[in-house]
Amino acid sequence: MKRYIIKYTKKIFPVAVLLLTMGMGSCVGDLDVTPIDPNKNTKLDPTALFNMCYANFGLEGIEGPGKANIAADDGGTAGLVRQMFNANELTTDEAICAWSDPGVTTLNTNEQDASNMMLSIYYNRLYYGISICNQYLGVASDVNATQTAEIRFLRALQFYLAMDAFGNIPLPTAITPEKPTQKTQAEVYQWLEKELLEIEPNLSDAKPKTSKDAGYGRIDKAAAWMLLSRLYLNAQIYTGTPQWTKAAEYAKKVIDSPYQLSKTAKGGYSAYQLMFMGDNGENGSSVEAIFPILQQGDKTAAYGCTTFMMASSYTSDMPSNGTTGTWSGNRARKELVSKFFPSGNAPQAEPAVMIKQAGDDRAIFWGKNRTLEIESVKDIVDFKKGYSVMKFTNVKSDGAAATNTGFADTDFFFFRTAEAYLTYAEATARLNNNVATAEGVALLNELRQRSHASTKAGYSINDILDERSREFYFEGQRRVDLIRYGKFGGNSDYVWSWKGGAANGRNFNAQRNIFPLPYSDLSVNENLKQNTGY
Repeated sequence: MKRYIIKYTKKIFPVAVLLLTMGMGSCVGDLDVTPIDPNKNTKLDPTALFNMCYANFGLEGIEGPGKANIAADDGGTAGLVRQMFNANELTTDEAICAWSDPGVTTLNTNEQDASNMMLSIYYNRLYYGISICNQYLGVASDVNATQTAEIRFLRALQFYLAMDAFGNIPLPTAITPEKPTQKTQAEVYQWLEKELLEIEPNLSDAKPKTSKDAGYGRIDKAAAWMLLSRLYLNAQIYTGTPQWTKAAEYAKKVIDSPYQLSKTAKGGYSAYQLMFMGDNGENGSSVEAIFPILQQGDKTAAYGCTTFMMASSYTSDMPSNGTTGTWSGNRARKELVSKFFPSGNAPQAEPAVMIKQAGDDRAIFWGKNRTLEIESVKDIVDFKKGYSVMKFTNVKSDGAAATNTGFADTDFFFFRTAEAYLTYAEATARLNNNVATAEGVALLNELRQRSHASTKAGYSINDILDERSREFYFEGQRRVDLIRYGKFGGNSDYVWSWKGGAANGRNFNAQRNIFPLPYSDLSVNENLKQNTGY
């Protein structure tokens, strides 16, 4: 099992699922159950539980890659980041997947139902993580106040992701024999706000770190500010009442913190590219990384995090990305590429040419031997219909080799400082007749300058949405952005290719702004009621 341990300078190992054989041998099986059975032997090692709470974000199981600790026909699909991507990117104008798995194909066309396996895995992964956090808080909350605040944050983050995706959800905050009851989005929102405000003082001070520093990968105050700003930015969706002022307030806390935009190029790679490379914990870009999910191919081998982000987007006619995986699945819809080429003049070229012609370092697409259009159902399953995305790579800026060419060393930056810039710009624009304020314009221009894109004298609210797409595509944020702008479900003024199952796109019911609760949970908990429309 030590194969999956990351080496750190401190005794606490944030992502590694270690020590499971040291004082926990009798309860490994219990931790495979969701929810964890409180009636079984629970002599637990707090350090191991602490590590497991973090590990749930980066690994699919404790026994190695593809060996999931939740139900999944293919264990490699069980990673949290992988299913966050499926839920929030495949359903939007940014990504589409060539694979024929029904769980994937219906997400491509917004036709998912309660039997969708990918959504069920996402739901179960989140609640498995919540169960581990509850287990830690039940037996070790008095061990260390800072660690307890971190685990409460990780639990809150997973509740947030569940609430955002599935709407009215169970909110179990302890391990008990009783089946949890269902809470509305508004009720979960209120709980999250109170929980995050309560734990924030006990978290470590905001401070960026590199992978060589103790505590890299652990939560600090900036993560709480980021999640609060995201919660407030979407408050109108969750509660019916906007909270733009609070969203701006907490985004500004991040902007004014030691975290900053990563702006330094290195080794011929742009500052933007460096954030998604195999040495992003060491190459200087971690100054922007607020909660990096740690990956190291020879220690945390997994198919569900950045290995998935790379392998699923590559095929054999593309340059090596530092791993051997070429799964030929995910690629860009034309609407994403058009964010960089609004005149429809995207070249069929390699990324260097794409970046130069777009005038933007973020246009990291492979267009050689690709078509921009995905015109037919047959085209959906043809990986070369649609431009390939080369944003995530295991290549290292200093030329060093990967630790394991089968799995990525690239950390996944769950929150980035850039999000605070865009949240502040949007929230203040919402308070300014949907036009960016002078401070918002300055922040947006700073962000664009980082990628060598031209600056502007002003930005509309829709300009900010487009900027969010250019900055965060394939990072699992697009669905909620489109919902917030009224461009996802319902009578929207925006359609994209294959939206709603039509080649040219069509609107679908606003009830599909949230996903169905999976049959697997409904069938065992009579306290739950299916979301309307499913």
